[in-house]
Amino acid sequence: MFGFGDIIKFLISFFVILPMVTLIHLSGHIFFATLFGGSEKKIKIGCGPIVCSFWNVELRRYYFWNGACEFKSLRHDNRVTNTFIYLGGSLFNLTGIFLIQNLVSEGIIDKSVFWDQFIYFSFYMLFFSLFPMDFSDGSPSDGKAVVLTLKNQHERKISDDIQFRKKEEQNDSKETFKDHNN
Repeated sequence: MFGFGDIIKFLISFFVILPMVTLIHLSGHIFFATLFGGSEKKIKIGCGPIVCSFWNVELRRYYFWNGACEFKSLRHDNRVTNTFIYLGGSLFNLTGIFLIQNLVSEGIIDKSVFWDQFIYFSFYMLFFSLFPMDFSDGSPSDGKAVVLTLKNQHERKISDDIQFRKKEEQNDSKETFKDHNN
């Protein structure tokens, strides 16, 4: 049966664990963008107006809903590096799953509903990120962006949660991203 304790678990899952999994996912994209020489990197957690900003992370009013990252040019910009950037979020989620699973199995952290939910939402993020589809706004999932990139058919170089921008597109990028997340 569904009781009061389940409501608390639900709230923690959606307002704590899901944003944490989203941050890990976006950090994976930014890690590879940094590795390949990306400049002016930023992670945006949630959507809506900015609540606060620290370092290169913006926390938005609806922090529990979605997220995105953006950066300008890459020093190494080719199909292979772009593929790693698109897959970076999923690789970080997968690493998080294995890390938590190993920590629990070794007895370093206790098995709990929190960690079960963390693994569940990480798999959820992993699946929908890699599933090759277009989202309702027309942007491809990371998986579809990889397929298009490898076929050399992905000229806009965006996905649902990544905004690649070249230096000359800086002003256009701010308006596009603003419209996409507000």
